[in-house]
Amino acid sequence: MQTELEIIYRDEWLIAVNKPSGMLVHRSWLDKGETRFVMQTLRDQIGQHVFPLHRLDRPTSGILLFALSSEMASQMMPKFAGRDIHKTYHAVVRGWIKEGATLDYPLKEELDKVADKFATAEPEAKEAVTEYRPVAHAELPIPMGRYQSCRYTLVEMKPHTGRKHQLRRHMHHLSHHIVGDVNHGDGRHNRLFRQEFECHQLLLHASRTEFQHPVTGENLVIEAKVDEVWRRVLEGLGWGKAL
Repeated sequence: MQTELEIIYRDEWLIAVNKPSGMLVHRSWLDKGETRFVMQTLRDQIGQHVFPLHRLDRPTSGILLFALSSEMASQMMPKFAGRDIHKTYHAVVRGWIKEGATLDYPLKEELDKVADKFATAEPEAKEAVTEYRPVAHAELPIPMGRYQSCRYTLVEMKPHTGRKHQLRRHMHHLSHHIVGDVNHGDGRHNRLFRQEFECHQLLLHASRTEFQHPVTGENLVIEAKVDEVWRRVLEGLGWGKAL
């Protein structure tokens, strides 16, 4: 495993890294056995404290943005709570998505089996909106179930809200499960990708973040490239130049 994080943007106020799939953002008592975290690794790498501005699920790769001071963190956090930060994700999903659309499907907060085991009230569904569009399609001549082949779509997604596991749950709702998702996905397709492409990770990547810089006022666009596993999958599906 790499010892340093890929820094994809840095100025005197903000820093962004390309988070590897499978790496936790910060230390958690829910994962006591884990020893490597983005926050501590980045702090040690640049020699100063960093302040996370948003979450990125452990299995998701891509852009993770930090402030370099508590003052900047306080200034940026409301932007993430609102809709001033425009994020773009890419994912490989089962089935063919024929055309783009916007899914407005409220989601109940997912309770953690350990942290929320004493919760008694049923969570209320909250607004969750995802804009999505197909980028490329592929078909593998491998029978599955009642079908003689497997179809997949490379999809671009732009969440307008920030619910927990929103993109994964929205794709599940559409029956276009994200490949590699062990909680909301389809185990048959996950196994196929492990066998065909040695893909043992979630194929969900935070590829682009755009916002107005809080100090300079410039329109800042940060992009993150996909990793080697993603590259192997893209090549295998004939999408080598799609991302």
